[in-house]
This record gives sequence, structure tokens and C-alpha cells, in this order.
Amino acid sequence: MTFAYASALTHAAAVAADHALATDRGEFPTAAIDALRAGGLLGLVSSPDVGGHGLGLAAAVDVVETLARACASTAMITCMHYAATVVIEAHGPRAVREAIAAGTHLGTLAFSEAGSRSQFWVPVSTATADGDHVRLTAKKSWVTSARHADSYVWSSKPTAGGELSTLWLVPRTTAGLLLADGGFDGLGLRGNDSSPVTAEDVRVPASARLGDDGAGFGVMMGAVLPWFNAMSTAVSCGLMDAAIARAAAHVTATPFQHAGSTIADLPTVRAYLARARIRTDQCRTLLADTVAAIGAGRADAMLRVLECKAAAGDAAAEVTELAMRVCGGAAFRKEGGVERAFRDARAAQVMAPTSDVLYDFIGKVVCGQPLF
Repeated sequence: MTFAYASALTHAAAVAADHALATDRGEFPTAAIDALRAGGLLGLVSSPDVGGHGLGLAAAVDVVETLARACASTAMITCMHYAATVVIEAHGPRAVREAIAAGTHLGTLAFSEAGSRSQFWVPVSTATADGDHVRLTAKKSWVTSARHADSYVWSSKPTAGGELSTLWLVPRTTAGLLLADGGFDGLGLRGNDSSPVTAEDVRVPASARLGDDGAGFGVMMGAVLPWFNAMSTAVSCGLMDAAIARAAAHVTATPFQHAGSTIADLPTVRAYLARARIRTDQCRTLLADTVAAIGAGRADAMLRVLECKAAAGDAAAEVTELAMRVCGGAAFRKEGGVERAFRDARAAQVMAPTSDVLYDFIGKVVCGQPLF
């Protein structure tokens, strides 16, 4: 790989780790994002034609997984940026593409809505033609990097009506966009600046449309979902790795002084860590096969896309719980990082598409039924 990829990623992950406790208190990981920007990693998947590095999903997965071992909030912000970049690269204006490639533009997705919940592919928000502009009305339920992203890839119903969707590139500074008061104060991923965003007849140029009117569903399913699910799986894998490493470090260094042994000398503890390692490696193997299936255009690619996020979300919940168990009371100390991984890992199961939705989709594939 070019542009000193490995050293840039190592440095960005180290910066993210240094600020992980502050990020977990709700601070946006500005220093880590700046490190990604300076290292050329925000332009990772942008085309060389606009100054980017032209790397694909495998590299994006590697970046996100590496960051997740250090700070899951930073990893999720980067995941959303890459997912937005894929859409903007295909349909966005050259000036924005060049800014992303240069690292001066941070993107994100604005899909999930209060009216359709985790079924993000079915927007209830509207776009109404108004001369050479459109008026957007929506209640977006969760937008990552809401106060820090430069633009949102925004979904709505088509201007011509119908049940599909249309995508728009909406600058964060667009007049009339309303963000919820205060910062994000959730269980995990506390530094990702997630916020509801409301629009009421917000005007954007008709030229802000990304792709054809009504073609948003195809972009969501054909481009965004594969990239997002693979990168979300990478976040879960990184969290599992981090939890295992921290738990192993604790049990091997903590003695039973009266017995002259350590916690790691307990067979039960080693068995728990073995289970955690197996689950993590199973998910990473499935992730690698998913990326390969997408790249090769295999017939089972969509099935793998559905499977990988569901499997990793559930596995991360299990593995981080095992890490908490083997570390005992020490796991509750924030400085150890185990309880942070435990909390952050819970997001994957409930972040759209949720694990339960994915299981339904996978079951439809198994039964030969259409997904929609």
C-alpha cells in the first residue's frame, strides 16, 4: 500500500487510544480524526482521480478494526465517513469528492428515522420540489458525527412519490436543520456525537440529489449496506480483540499471593478466554469471506453481508461479557478498558440493521423468500 498506510494507521490508533477515556466521557475524538486526516486515511477510499488513495473495502475494514481496538467511537465515526464516501464518490460533486480525498471533509449517513425506526431503507421523510430547490422534511433519529460532519448523505421519499427513496447531499450548516440540545449520553460509543436531526421544509438545491430520483433504495442495498455491515463487523472484531487482550493481561499479571499462582492458572478462566478467542476468530473468518464475496461478486455475497454483522454483534456481546467475568471486580474500573468494550459492544445488536432484523432476512434467504 502507498502513502505510508501502516504507519499512518498505527499513529492514528495510538492517538485514539490516548484519548479513549476522554472520548468515553463524551468528547468528540478530534485529535484522532485529525490524525486520520493528516495521515491521508480520510481519503482512503476516494478515487485517485480526485486525489484519494483508491483503496477498497478490505482496507476500510482494516482501518476500522484497528481503530476499534483503541476506541470504538473513533472507529464508528470512520465507518460512517467511509460509507458516506462510497455514495458521494459514485454520485456527488467533484468539489466535495476532492475535499474528502484531501481529508478536509468529514461525511456521515442520515438514514434512520423516528417514523421507520431501524428499517432505515424505508424513509418516511419527504422531499418536495420547489423550483430549482427541494424542501426536505424529516425527523432523523440518530446521525453519527452530527455536529462535526461537514455533510450528511440524507434519505427521503422520492420527489415524484412512491415507496422507494432518494438520496441527497446535505451540508451540516444548511439553514433550518435542528440538532438536539446537549451531547450524546448513551450507554456506549459515547464519543461519536450521535444526535437526532430535524428538518422542516429545509431548502437544498435540486442539484444536491445523489443519483436518480427513487434510486436511493438501490444505492442503500447495493453499496451502503455491504460496506456498513462489513465495517460494523470490523468494529465488533476490534472490540473483541481489545477485550481479550485486556482480560488476558489482567489474569496473567494478577497473583494469588497465598497460593503462589495467578488468575490465569485457573482452568475455568483459561476456558472462558478460549471460548472468547474462538468466537472472535470465527467472526473474523466470516468477515474475510464476506469481503472476498463482495469483491468477487459471488452469488452468496448478500447472504454473507447479512450474516457477518448479526454474528459479530452477538459474539461481541458474549466475548466482552466473558472478559468482564474473568476480570472480576477489576473489570469495573474504567481505566482498564474492559467495561468500556463491554458497553461499546452492545451497540452492534441494536444499530440498524439490528440483529433481529438481520436474522429475519437471513431466514428469508434460507427459505427462498424475497427480502422485501
